[in-house]
Amino acid sequence: MGPGGRLGFAVFCWVLAEAVSSSPWRFPPRGSGVLEVRGDSSWSRPRVPSFSRPSPWAWVDVSQLQAAAPLHPVAVECQEAQVVVTVHRDLFGTGHLVKAGDLTLGSAACLPVAQGAAESTVTFVAGLHECGSSLQMTPDSLIYKTSLSYKPTPSGNLVIVRTNPAVVALECHYPRRSNVSSNGVRPTWAPFRSTLLAEERLTFSLRLMTDDWSTERLSNGFQLGESLHLQADVASGGHVPLRLFVDDCVATLSPDRTSSPRYALIELSGCLVDGRSDDSSSAFISPRLRQDTLRFTVDAFRFAGDDRNLIYITCHLKVSPADQAPTALNKACSFNKASSLWAPVEGTGDICSCCETGNCPSHGGSSRRIHPPAGWPGRRLKRDIPSKQSGSSMAAEAEVSLGPLVILDPARGLWSSSGGLAPAGKTPHGAAEGLPVLVQVAVLTAAAVLTLTALGVFLGCRRCSCPPGVSL
Repeated sequence: MGPGGRLGFAVFCWVLAEAVSSSPWRFPPRGSGVLEVRGDSSWSRPRVPSFSRPSPWAWVDVSQLQAAAPLHPVAVECQEAQVVVTVHRDLFGTGHLVKAGDLTLGSAACLPVAQGAAESTVTFVAGLHECGSSLQMTPDSLIYKTSLSYKPTPSGNLVIVRTNPAVVALECHYPRRSNVSSNGVRPTWAPFRSTLLAEERLTFSLRLMTDDWSTERLSNGFQLGESLHLQADVASGGHVPLRLFVDDCVATLSPDRTSSPRYALIELSGCLVDGRSDDSSSAFISPRLRQDTLRFTVDAFRFAGDDRNLIYITCHLKVSPADQAPTALNKACSFNKASSLWAPVEGTGDICSCCETGNCPSHGGSSRRIHPPAGWPGRRLKRDIPSKQSGSSMAAEAEVSLGPLVILDPARGLWSSSGGLAPAGKTPHGAAEGLPVLVQVAVLTAAAVLTLTALGVFLGCRRCSCPPGVSL
C-alpha cells in the first residue's frame, strides 16, 4: 500500500472511531428514571441499590433540593424497628445552614432528637410506625414511607424568608421473605408457612405501570397530557378466589390522605369520578387481567398554585369472593362520555346508577380497614401487620399509597439528559446533534468514502500523466 493509500485508510479509521465513540446515552429516552434518587446512609454519591439483596435499604427523593454530589444532604438508616434520619443543615448546598427547628419528620411533625458536635447535622430517630408514617405492602417488600419537611421561619426580618420550603420523601424497604434481624430465628411449635396459611393473610399493593402494562414503571416523573397507569393487586396465597375492588382513591400533596388540598379520584365505593370531568379520560380497564387485579388510568394533573408539582395517591382496596356478583357496594364503574352513562367492569349497569346520584352505600358499618396498633409487642413484629382484628379471620381491606409523583407542565420546562429540568424552548443536551446515532454513523461513513475516493483520484493523477482537459 502506497503512502496515499495508508493516508486514506488512516482518515477512514479516524472518522469511524469518532462515529463509534458517540454515546447513544446522550439522547435521553422519554420517561427514563427522572427524579429517581436512591441512596444509602452515607454522605457519598447516591447509588441504586440491588433490589434482590435481602437487607433493608433506603430510598431518598432529594429532587426538591438544590444540593449536588458529592454532598448528600439527607441520609437514612433503616434499622430493625426504627429509622434514623441524619440531615446536613446545608440542606440546599449553598453554604447557608438552615435552622434545626424548621425541620420536622412525618405528618406528625416529629422534632429532631440531637444535633452534631459542630451543629452542622440534625438527627431524627423514630419507630417505623411513628410520626405518621404509612405502610405499603408489595409481594416482596414492606415499604415504610415518611417525609422530611423543611418550613423556613423568618429570621431577623419578619417579612421575608430566603429559602423555599421543601419536602423530602423517605422510604425504608424491608424484604418479606428474609430475616433482617441480627438475632437468630428461634423456631416455634408451628412452622412459619403453615401459620401464614392458617391466618389467610392477604397482601394488597398499588403499582405504577408502563403504558403497555407489561412491567412496573421505574420513573416517577410525568408531563401534563400523559396518563398514569395504575394497577392494584391482592395476593391471597391459598385463599379462595377473590375479586379486588378500589373503594376510593385520593390525591394529596403529602403522604397524609387527610391533608389539604386533596382531590378525589375514586369514591362512592368504586366510582371513578375523575373520569366525569370534561377534560379527563380516566377509566377502569375492562376486561380484567385477573379477578385479583384491577387496572385504571388517570390523566396527569397537578394542584394549582403549588410550585412543588408533587402528588401522592392513597387508595383503599378491598376484596369479595370471586363467585359473588358485584353490587353497589363492591363495584368498579367508569363514566362513558359517548353514552353519558356509567358502565361497570363487570356486573349489571344498575350497580353504577348511584355514581350519578351520589347515594351509594358505604362500607362504614362493616369496615375492617388495617390499622396496626402502636403498641404491637415484639421488635421484629413491628414491621408486620396482624391479620386478625376484631375477631375477623382475615383483613379484607387495606390502604396503600403511591408517591411522590412529579407532574411537569411541558410549557414550563423539559427533562434534560441528566434528569434535571431544562428551561422551556431550549433543547436538552444531546439533542443538538439532531440525528440518531446510527444515522450519524451512516453520514460520517459516506463522507469518509467520498473523501477517500477524491484522495485516490488526486494521487492517481499525480502518478500518471493526466489526459488533456483534466486539471488538478
